[in-house]
Amino acid sequence: MKVCVVGASGKLGRYLVQHCLARGDEVVGVCRAQSVAKLADFGERIEVVPGATNDPEVIRRALEGCDAALVVLVPWGVQGYATGTAQAVLDHAAPEARLVFSCGWHISRDGQDVYSLGFRLLLAVFGRIARLLRYADLDDQVEACRRVFASERRWTVVRGSDLEEGESQGLPLWSRHVQDPLLASNLTRRIDFALFMVEALRDDGLIHEAPAIVGCQTASARAHA
Repeated sequence: MKVCVVGASGKLGRYLVQHCLARGDEVVGVCRAQSVAKLADFGERIEVVPGATNDPEVIRRALEGCDAALVVLVPWGVQGYATGTAQAVLDHAAPEARLVFSCGWHISRDGQDVYSLGFRLLLAVFGRIARLLRYADLDDQVEACRRVFASERRWTVVRGSDLEEGESQGLPLWSRHVQDPLLASNLTRRIDFALFMVEALRDDGLIHEAPAIVGCQTASARAHA
């Protein structure tokens, strides 16, 4: 499988590349020109297309001949960066390409997710401060995912909990809605978030799903098992 990793130089993106290579996939990585050096340790095992991930021409070139795309939706700034990235992928991926996007738990596909008061307050405070500082716009990620959900493409949107570093614990568990007791621990290893996304490429049961995930070794996951 030839896979395009959009946002390859970030923490999550590097894990995506690592997992794809471990499966024998051919990898094309997209990242900003100033971040290309972060991919140097992969050497000639991947092709790198430098440029902004919301640039349609950059994405068109990177997706050429790809069977799938793993897309890190990051709402940097206040210029619709995540929305532009998602739209460029939706516009230029091959008709039957498998598309897997990343986002946070705050995204709700059907409006049936129930969030704690603490989570809602944290989201409101962080969102307002980030936008005032022009650092990030959480509404941009909401709009990006809205466009994905409205698409007839073969998409999956993986919704991540709080993340931590560490060795892989295995494939995370998932639920359609955040209030599921399975997800109560609200913690996933970043390397396993990437693992879930890569595994989703080959799982047609996740097409048109927005799984909220949690680490398989967390207390709530073990209790569920």
